[in-house]
Amino acid sequence: QVQLVESGGGLVQPGGSLRLSCAASGSISSINVMGWYRQAPGKQRELVANIVSGGSASYADSVKGRFTISRDNAKKTVYLQMNSLKPEDTAVYSCHANVLLISRARVNYWGQGTQVPVSS
Repeated sequence: QVQLVESGGGLVQPGGSLRLSCAASGSISSINVMGWYRQAPGKQRELVANIVSGGSASYADSVKGRFTISRDNAKKTVYLQMNSLKPEDTAVYSCHANVLLISRARVNYWGQGTQVPVSS
């Protein structure tokens, strides 16, 4: 099995910064895509950013220029640096990974989610 463990969430003031981390562990052969999704109260979950193993990243329009996704393949960890945070960034942020298991099965995994309230 595979676990994704997130850290770094918490209350932040508008204009502030926060860095989320998500570490994968378990019977992993390789990880293709890693990313972050968020779900605000009363809204559908949306993709924030994702990054493939080679380093190419994509972002939601709403976070371009403010958020940066990166990954450390050796540590099986993905990061989300969030700058210039706005109240509308308030959401539960969840990590996602598309994993090739040692068994050769490919499975999507999700973290438990971390709260990011942006408020003064």
